[in-house]
Amino acid sequence: MSLLELHQVGKSFGSQQVLNNLEMAVPEGAIFGFVGENGAGKTTTMRLILGLEQLDHGTIQIAGRPVEYGGATTNQLTGYLPDVPAFYDYLTAAEYLRLCGQITGLPQAELTPRIKTMLTRVGLATGQRRIKGFSRGMRQRLGIAQALLNQPRLLICDEPTSALDPEGRNQFLELLASLRGQTTVLFSTHILADVERICDHVGILDQGRLQVCDTLTALKQQYAQPQLIWRFAQVDAANRFAQALAAQPNWGQVTTATQQVRLAYQDPAEPLIRRAWQLLLQMELTPLAMEQVAPSLEQIFLKVVGQP
Repeated sequence: MSLLELHQVGKSFGSQQVLNNLEMAVPEGAIFGFVGENGAGKTTTMRLILGLEQLDHGTIQIAGRPVEYGGATTNQLTGYLPDVPAFYDYLTAAEYLRLCGQITGLPQAELTPRIKTMLTRVGLATGQRRIKGFSRGMRQRLGIAQALLNQPRLLICDEPTSALDPEGRNQFLELLASLRGQTTVLFSTHILADVERICDHVGILDQGRLQVCDTLTALKQQYAQPQLIWRFAQVDAANRFAQALAAQPNWGQVTTATQQVRLAYQDPAEPLIRRAWQLLLQMELTPLAMEQVAPSLEQIFLKVVGQP
């Protein structure tokens, strides 16, 4: 069952068509990776879901309720974390969450324990530091605490890890992953490794349309292939080996990049590796390294958006 549905959604800014009859469905309970190049329309889509932009045409529903521009009662079901959340820096984290809870009408008796729970969950429970002194990672954790305060059915995160350092990014992804099965998460990013790490469903936005939308496992089976990669010290050696590989019947697709040769294959790897080593011995070529690479979201993305 889908919690979020977009049908025939169109949006233009002047002469620029950003979304073109966008169709998208996010299953309830999923962590949905919404990916695309910068400028693909991910943020515009999220603003439409939140009722912050007006549709040119189409419909958006959350839990069967229509989203309406400027008066989206569906936001009662939604939490939102922008890429750069803004706060009142003179408040503490607890004071800020209390203000947010009061604005959304949470009862006082319910609000106090919920603030404590949220701050503990995001690792901000200790201390009374003002937000002014928070690092970027701490601000992002406070942002998600605010977004989860009203226990939303849908959490929307727009490029939440783009400016975090590796430690902060790791902590944030672990926090999102811990929400699996409790809250439906729509996670927008162009960092494919983050999506591959925590998401179970993926949609790829390109040219205003959702080009693919399925489970990550199904997309890997449909679009991606495992690869063998050889690296050589000399470009000439790589080119010679690539030509020899390409001449072998039914081995797979061969590509080259400077001193690197890639073979995308479908047959079992071990017999193929043995035959490749025999070919290398016959040609008297010695690679610097050989690597077996599992199917990846990067392969899927490049194939879907038409890049070589």
